[in-house]
Amino acid sequence: MKRRDILKGTLAAGAALALPARLFAQPMAGTPRDRILMGIAKRELLRAGNAIWRQDIVGIADFGLHSGRPRFHFVNLDRGEVQSYHVSHGMGSDPQHDGWLKDFSNTEGSNATSRGAYVTWEWYKGRYGTSVRLGGLDESNEAALRRYIVMHHADYAENAHLEKWGRLGRSNGCFAMGTEQFREALMHLSGGRLLYADSLGLEEDGSVQPVPELAMYQRAPLDLAPRPSIAAY
Repeated sequence: MKRRDILKGTLAAGAALALPARLFAQPMAGTPRDRILMGIAKRELLRAGNAIWRQDIVGIADFGLHSGRPRFHFVNLDRGEVQSYHVSHGMGSDPQHDGWLKDFSNTEGSNATSRGAYVTWEWYKGRYGTSVRLGGLDESNEAALRRYIVMHHADYAENAHLEKWGRLGRSNGCFAMGTEQFREALMHLSGGRLLYADSLGLEEDGSVQPVPELAMYQRAPLDLAPRPSIAAY
């Protein structure tokens, strides 16, 4: 199936009307970081428009943090809550295997993580067992389906691996999680919800984690301003 067919009609014109009023009526609870994440979730839902048909929970992967830290955030806009878990990045984004993502890539064969907004589709049984299929909505991740970028569980994303090595293992560009944490993703994120990946580096107090010298990628300044709508290309 061609991407143009999949995303036809998903332009975000009038997206504000499509979003429930509750998204804008929620009290700003939680930590300063949580409030920033909620703002990013609402912004990306507006940008995605009708490409996202379940708008209660948004997944945000913050690859500006080390893989040893909980950096996959389930942002529940209905409850005004954020829960955070571990997630792996791609080996092509971290050739030194030190736990820091250095670069994003959308190139097939790069085994790297891609930045941008995704729609979560159905779950299926594949190479890594039960997995969640993803569709890339931005130019920076539009090859997700061709690259077989999915969400799945992996032994190298388990707490035991983290306790032994101080970092998670690396995926082929997929969002890999431990078994229990991936079960949460299956329950709360699959089936037409939004997943957004970027290098934010957000700390609990809302400050931004300084980029260590060993991570030589360029992190864009944190920006909550409206972004261009996602187009069907």
